[in-house]
Amino acid sequence: MSIKALVWDVDDTLFDYTGADRAGMRGHLAAEGLLDGYESVEQALSRWRDITDVQWARFAAGESDWQGQRRDRVREFLGEPLSDAEADGWFQRYDGHYEAAWALFPDALPALDALAASHRHAVLSNSSLHNQDRKLRVLGVRDRFETVLCAAELGVSKPAEAAFHAACESLGLPPHQVAYVGDHPEIDGRGAAEAGLLSIWIDRGGAHTAPEGGPRGPHRIASLAELPVILGADTRFGAPSTFR
Repeated sequence: MSIKALVWDVDDTLFDYTGADRAGMRGHLAAEGLLDGYESVEQALSRWRDITDVQWARFAAGESDWQGQRRDRVREFLGEPLSDAEADGWFQRYDGHYEAAWALFPDALPALDALAASHRHAVLSNSSLHNQDRKLRVLGVRDRFETVLCAAELGVSKPAEAAFHAACESLGLPPHQVAYVGDHPEIDGRGAAEAGLLSIWIDRGGAHTAPEGGPRGPHRIASLAELPVILGADTRFGAPSTFR
């Protein structure tokens, strides 16, 4: 059965979240006078990333809500029992630096353009609708997607099958007619495959180990330019896979 739609992850798939987060936090820590407490900028950024990963996992497990995980990230990073208002203020100041660095990956728009006529498009993200809808609008691509679904509103996060199936239902298509494109080997790659979608895992740096598993594992790509070849789209935009 041919693939009729693509469901996309956003952060580190279409949008350079890691790059923007690093640039934003670097500027924010300098403005807040917090870099003196670390041996290097990289050490501070690494600690922020580790804390973020832990709090995101708590949010995905239903142990914290969207605003709560943000506040807990700030409190743990600073090591201070801040009030909700204080934690919100700190995060909002960081957000200003972070948003100033927002950018799509260079291969994102060409891929969306190449597949616009041949496939339908939607978004499934482990974030909040307010956050991702606004981000896609600022980046100028919100109108490319029929629907944007996010974990905060769905009440279920990837890699749960229910999250992927909700995206398919929003398009009125069965999972085997839908492809999912994401950057995380387990949350996106394995999760989509086990939910019955055509799973396409983008591993831009080529540094990850491919998920082990059965025959429904993800297709591994290094660039979104490879998508038309995988999907058999009638377009001149495309590149063979660099993974063998």
